[in-house]
Amino acid sequence: MKKLLYILTVVVVVATACSKNISDLNVDTKQPATSPSYAFFTNAQRVLTNTLTSSNVNLNIFRLIVQHWQETQYPEESQYDLGTREINDAIWDAFYRDVIRDLREAKTLIPTDVLTTSGAPDAGRQKNELAIAEIMEVYAWYYLVTTYGNIPYSEAFDLADPFPVYDDAKTIYTDLLSRLDVAIGQLDPAEGSFDGADVIYAGDPAQWMKFGNSLKLRMGITIADDDDNAARTAIESAVAGGVFESNDDNAVFNYLGAPPNTNPLWVDLVQSGRDDFVAASTLIDELLDKNDPRIDNFFTEDQTGRGSAVTSYSGATPGVQSAYVQYSQVEPSITDPAFPGLLMDYAEVEFYLAEAAQRGYNVGGTAATHYAAAVTASIEYWGGTPAEATAYLAQPSVAYNPVNWKESIGIQQWIAHYNRGYDAWNSWRRLDYPQLEEATDALSGIPVRFPYPVNEQLVNRINFEAAADAIGGDEVETKLWFDKF
Repeated sequence: MKKLLYILTVVVVVATACSKNISDLNVDTKQPATSPSYAFFTNAQRVLTNTLTSSNVNLNIFRLIVQHWQETQYPEESQYDLGTREINDAIWDAFYRDVIRDLREAKTLIPTDVLTTSGAPDAGRQKNELAIAEIMEVYAWYYLVTTYGNIPYSEAFDLADPFPVYDDAKTIYTDLLSRLDVAIGQLDPAEGSFDGADVIYAGDPAQWMKFGNSLKLRMGITIADDDDNAARTAIESAVAGGVFESNDDNAVFNYLGAPPNTNPLWVDLVQSGRDDFVAASTLIDELLDKNDPRIDNFFTEDQTGRGSAVTSYSGATPGVQSAYVQYSQVEPSITDPAFPGLLMDYAEVEFYLAEAAQRGYNVGGTAATHYAAAVTASIEYWGGTPAEATAYLAQPSVAYNPVNWKESIGIQQWIAHYNRGYDAWNSWRRLDYPQLEEATDALSGIPVRFPYPVNEQLVNRINFEAAADAIGGDEVETKLWFDKF
């Protein structure tokens, strides 16, 4: 009887299974085989912002390179050890695999995903979404080409070719500027786009036009020492098209207050329970020397000043193992889980305009007025007041100096890029201010580019070797085409 019941049970189960599609049992509902275009777009924005914002020493050590922060018990990355953790591989993978590939996937799906309520293609919305994704892709390529130099570009995503050639960096850059022009021209503020799937601007095409033009301004100023005519054309076109006009235009990625989509600094410094970073003496000394009102927004007081009537800030020497409790630390609000990531802001736009005006480009205003607007925007972004900005700018050590404008703009842009080490590194390489000294026990000169990934050297060796030869050697000290001085 027990055997008969067992057989009947098996028959019922098999019959039930046969009445359905048994292959459904192999479908992972949490990892669908296909995803909508907006999912790829949102994820690309998230990974891009995380990559630029992170303080994880396996990925982003630019705060250490530009001497905003210093490591405590493990100072190797402060000493420019890029190889032990394969940091150059991690950045390469993040941009190629997780950002650009997702943006390209989004662009592939938009023509079939974005439809009207009747099921017909929504041409206006599709055009805007394709343009926005293209602008984001150009933004991502900007970091790759200015970090490594010659890179795979024209053949980068050809699945039939596992050994892509490395295109000339300057040629790539010229093409990126052309692509950016086309994308900006395709935006139509009268049509919709991604809505909430766009974490930065909620799908507002008008804001993306400003972002696109501000990116063009950045790209133009980047090459000003190498190609004055191309820089002038890009910059004057960007200004005519409309760039950021206030901090309200800032490209902000708003993180959530609970995992998994939280501020990477919270993950790295709070959730992890690690005490890995303190202020670097280079930045602290500059802030103190100039009576900078942002110092308490950047760092806590040190052990001397905490709980004392005397305010005191100090930073550790770059490259030197340091005691966490001894020095000023990262101001807690910056490590809040919901503290936003910043992709571009009004302050940097005004610094670019100051430089453009100083170079004689037609951007309106004067170098001094744009410089003052930039410094003021940064102070206000960090919670300061217009009065504080005015007093700060009145100091001879801060006031704009047209004779040595690279020093004025370079130091202030380096300060304004606090918590954006990648962008501070880009600014420092171009302007050569502040005049940083190599870290103690440095393994190399201060990096002005990153070496190619180890995986490229192993798998795509012929093309890697050709690229290394073309740029003058795969070394951290090899200056890229735009970095002339």
